[in-house]
Amino acid sequence: MRIEIPETCVAALIGISGSGKSTFCEKHFQPTEVLSSDHYRSIVSDDESNQDVSKDAFDALFFVAGKRLDNKRLVVIDATNLSGAARHDIIHLAKSHETSAVALVLNTPEEVCRDRNSLRETRVVETSIISKQTIQLKNALPQLSRDGFSKIYIIADPDEPIEVARTKLSCNKRDEPGPFDIIGDIHGCYDELAELLEKLGYAIDPNTFAASHPDSRKAVFLGDFCGIDNKNVETLRLVMSMAKDKMAFSVCGHHDAKLERALRPGTSEIVPEFQSIAAQLRDGGPDFRKNVKQFIDSLPSHLEFDCGNLVVAHAGILEKFHGRVSSRIRAFCLNGDLVSQKSEFGSPVRFPWADNYQGKALVVYGHTPVPEPKALNNTICIDTGCAFGGKLTAYRYPEGDLVSVPSRTSSKMV
Repeated sequence: MRIEIPETCVAALIGISGSGKSTFCEKHFQPTEVLSSDHYRSIVSDDESNQDVSKDAFDALFFVAGKRLDNKRLVVIDATNLSGAARHDIIHLAKSHETSAVALVLNTPEEVCRDRNSLRETRVVETSIISKQTIQLKNALPQLSRDGFSKIYIIADPDEPIEVARTKLSCNKRDEPGPFDIIGDIHGCYDELAELLEKLGYAIDPNTFAASHPDSRKAVFLGDFCGIDNKNVETLRLVMSMAKDKMAFSVCGHHDAKLERALRPGTSEIVPEFQSIAAQLRDGGPDFRKNVKQFIDSLPSHLEFDCGNLVVAHAGILEKFHGRVSSRIRAFCLNGDLVSQKSEFGSPVRFPWADNYQGKALVVYGHTPVPEPKALNNTICIDTGCAFGGKLTAYRYPEGDLVSVPSRTSSKMV
């Protein structure tokens, strides 16, 4: 059995007394990663079996768990976690720290738990409690998917061969130091993209859309690949080919997310422009639309590079979101910091998050067209409105140079 645990998350053991939770933790996790309710009962009362101090124990446990999550560390909670309230607290802990929760259910037979319990020298649990917990576990199993756990693993026998693998978050490219050429919003401006890449030193095969750089540089695309009446098929072929060949990285833009929805069956609510773009993609062949949808589905909200010194996101990102994955972070990275009111033209109003940014990492982003790249507080916006008749711009990292080519179109951008 293979269990995949994100490198930063809350992993909750769920099981009745004697099911082997603590032994499982000792076998598969570092001691510092495991926060045991029994241990915290002893911390606050010198007696790990003292149920009267459970509230104080869990208050202390969750406080330490929060500090570990603040530092992007794994948290494993060793407790029965059989009640809906207990699991609700775990889900709330994960969400409040912009991470996910994984359920590790030890579904050990009741008779085995009874036998183990009878052999204990300490923390012996009454037989009636084990019977009650068995019923609680049976009732909990159908609820787990609705509780909000991102993954659920049912372990029938904790003694069977089990591999617990740590998986990197989709945004973690910290081991990629560069150098990079970060390219702003393309919106189907394929000719300008090809010209810019060639100006940056990339060689492009127009037949296969393969691209390479003699100095092992890699491109980083900030999303929003397609635009109205532009060369969307060619743009996507080039971007996807470079990504497949590991010559480029990409994050998702808000237009890409809308295009992905337009590629789903029965999505008539999508604005006509995106339905039009989706229809254009049929020119790429029978499997092209499916491949585009899969590609967009795979795109992360943001990426951390160079040991966290560089972060890229389509619309920007707050420092507290760096290196974390959640729906709230994804919404911010795709759309910016939206506020409730609309502008006089009915468009969304975005809070200028970069005005107050004080992070150590350089953030390179696009989304909001500017006449010239806008650097502020260790951030830089490089969407220079190519689809508006401006230019397509690249930021070279770590050099800090800006390279642009003029737009060949004045097409209206969606």
